[in-house]
Amino acid sequence: MKKLFLALIAVVTFFNVGQAQNDTMYVMKAGAVISKYNVNTQVDSIIFYQPTITQGNTFTDSRDGNVYHTVTIGSQVWMVENLKYLPSVVGSGTGSTTTPYYYVYGYNGTVVADAKATANYAIYGVLYNWPAAMNGAASSTVNPSGVQGVCPTGWHLPSDAEWTQLTTFLGGESVAGGKLKEIGTTHWASPNTGADNSSGFTALPGGYRNYGGSFYYIGYGGYWWSATEYDATHARGTVA
Repeated sequence: MKKLFLALIAVVTFFNVGQAQNDTMYVMKAGAVISKYNVNTQVDSIIFYQPTITQGNTFTDSRDGNVYHTVTIGSQVWMVENLKYLPSVVGSGTGSTTTPYYYVYGYNGTVVADAKATANYAIYGVLYNWPAAMNGAASSTVNPSGVQGVCPTGWHLPSDAEWTQLTTFLGGESVAGGKLKEIGTTHWASPNTGADNSSGFTALPGGYRNYGGSFYYIGYGGYWWSATEYDATHARGTVA
């Protein structure tokens, strides 16, 4: 299964399709550092998410009525909240390299209403595997990606080039992490050093579903897909 993903809306996850191999990820640590490197393919499903810095606008996803705030970072517009679109739900033990699956961290049932009633859904949104994130679209390397995927009408999944544009605008990989992360320890594990959220991106540590079929790392990391494949079995994404 491909690893990791995100969108010009907001969260990403990296995943491997089939076997454990290496993915390329941007990683934002508590020390406000983002680094781009190849990682072991342990992530199977992730969230979608958020990107001169202006806030205040909102829009409603006509599919389910969820309302999202937006933030403009440089010339890019990102969703502030993680995507919550949940047409169906499965537990962490169910996965596929070809079938779209949707997850809510910590929920292992199949009832959408019950999954939506959880605190993790309200705070962190939905985790998507690669087929769900891309929704049948092909990989894209261009900026903008042109891949709507699972996103609401008018929005798209960001390509790797778009993530690079974001981190470059914020001063580069060595400082962008702290500018993207929500401040404090309400959601991030202590000490969350260096986080100032000066971008308004408000990255949250929603965790992921790993390749072994378990939810993992909530409170410690946020993962967003990109619309760009790394190779036949990997996709690029962003980690906070």
